[in-house]
Amino acid sequence: MIARLSVQGVAIQRGDRRLFEGFRLDLAAGEAAALTGANGAGKTSLLRAIAGFIRPTEGEIGFGGEDGRLLDPKEARSRDIHYLGHQDGLKTSRSVRDELVFQVRWTGGDAAEALAAAGTLRLTPLLDLEVRKLSAGQRRRLALARVIASRRALWLLDEPLAPLDAAHRAQVGELMAAHLADGGLIVAATHDPLPIPVKPAPVGA
Repeated sequence: MIARLSVQGVAIQRGDRRLFEGFRLDLAAGEAAALTGANGAGKTSLLRAIAGFIRPTEGEIGFGGEDGRLLDPKEARSRDIHYLGHQDGLKTSRSVRDELVFQVRWTGGDAAEALAAAGTLRLTPLLDLEVRKLSAGQRRRLALARVIASRRALWLLDEPLAPLDAAHRAQVGELMAAHLADGGLIVAATHDPLPIPVKPAPVGA
């Protein structure tokens, strides 16, 4: 299981434009980092690079295990990372129940864990609705239910609180804190302060 994230001297380029360079971040189990910066600074690109969706132009991204040894990046990403992008990544024609159970099973959980997560995020009354009928905040809670049900160590979150009201932001903060207390790690790109202690990690500064 991932117990450490190391990002050393990373640069990312989009087309002919270099978004940032020399980015460094060391994160251990139980810690969270907040990626901050202007729109277009490269926060989402950095999350995608950590997740393995794009390659940095320069630098290294590595993962350490609980025994201190380096993990194979491909295996660590496939087993221990959960990426939640700015778009929720939901199939809108499915029912809430079917979409959540499908995605949680895809990422290593089971139906019981999926439905328990739905209850935690107050989605149970919505399970029989089509995803297309949910509000933006409800869709975000559905996407977050997938994250908490899948039991992966490193959460990569892109603006996780943006469409949520104050009560649900507080609840998600509690879920983040519980994940960290259980030895998890969180890297979140955000414009809003996160309701947990974080390491500041400005991008493109």
